[in-house]
Amino acid sequence: MEHPSFTFRLERVRSLRERAEDAAREGLARELSHRIRGESLLRDATHAVSHARDAGRDTVLTTGASGADLLAAQAWMERAEQRRCEAVTDLGRRDADVARSRQALTKAAREREAIERLKRRRRADHDAEGLRRAQASLDEIALTVHRRGSAA
Repeated sequence: MEHPSFTFRLERVRSLRERAEDAAREGLARELSHRIRGESLLRDATHAVSHARDAGRDTVLTTGASGADLLAAQAWMERAEQRRCEAVTDLGRRDADVARSRQALTKAAREREAIERLKRRRRADHDAEGLRRAQASLDEIALTVHRRGSAA
């Protein structure tokens, strides 16, 4: 007696969940890359603030600096600090995006794993049924041989 091959009826669903997990993984990678760019922007903005402070201090210490020079130096420091604050805020948004992407990946992985467990369970049931049928066939053959031996 031939044993039918295993077919998982939810293979399309499993495939969709696998693709969803891959898409979530790619999304997380994109968000992590975006966050790294945000860190770089924050580093640059912090460096610009430091440079603006040094230049402002040098302007104040320079003899003969006019009031316009001092105002320009102050305005530059304030703009640099504002850009740094914006970079901090932007990095916080990027961190939130990364967290959402991680949650989406975790959910997609959990859903894919659930259907994978179901597939493994169904395959194990299928294999057990095949073994049971094979054993029943062997038992039938053994019983037939035994009956022929007893009849002879």
